[in-house]
Amino acid sequence: MNDKIKLLLAATTKAIAGCVIMGLLIFAPAGTLSYQGAWLLLAILFIPMTVMGIIMFVKSPDLLRRRLANKEKRSTQQSVIKLSGLIFIAGFVIAGLDYRWGWSDVPQWVVYGSALLFLVGYALYGEVMRENVWLSRTVRVEEEQEVITTGLYGIVRHPMYTATLLMFLAMPLVLGSWWAGLIFALYIPVIVRRILDEEKLLRAELKGYNDYCLKLRWRLIPYIW
Repeated sequence: MNDKIKLLLAATTKAIAGCVIMGLLIFAPAGTLSYQGAWLLLAILFIPMTVMGIIMFVKSPDLLRRRLANKEKRSTQQSVIKLSGLIFIAGFVIAGLDYRWGWSDVPQWVVYGSALLFLVGYALYGEVMRENVWLSRTVRVEEEQEVITTGLYGIVRHPMYTATLLMFLAMPLVLGSWWAGLIFALYIPVIVRRILDEEKLLRAELKGYNDYCLKLRWRLIPYIW
């Protein structure tokens, strides 16, 4: 089996597994498959993900390999991954229970507005991947890696995390749950911790990153942090 077929199988398996697990976490607590917010979230998450995966597979298989790698070596990053996973699980379960028991009354315009915000975050995420060929799910510095300073990287140092923050905060509202929103808000301190630890590595190992930090103050959100 050649490397491209292995890559395709790995990407396909991961996407299907992610969709199934996410669906179980939401629909099982909801006690029904007629949860429209859940179907909406699955659609706006996995349809763009599939399209983006196909584009990477055809145009940049090395980037796709980096995106599939998820074995963190740094202890801080390992704890961040675990905490993020717990937030996902707890948030989706609470959203499902919220739908079953009717704890929240989220207006439809908020649901669809949040879906739009989620897609904006996804578009930003796609642009970051287009700009940065070194992008990886794990925190590391590779040989010949360069500091990216153009495009979104000229606005904030970590635009990928800005995009994921938008997506994280929009998801519980797409699901129509204020209570799940409180759970997903815990992602903010988790992502701050990830960024601070990542910058320690980049400052130490990536040539030119210190100068980049001196020129660009904002890490995540312009004029805030």
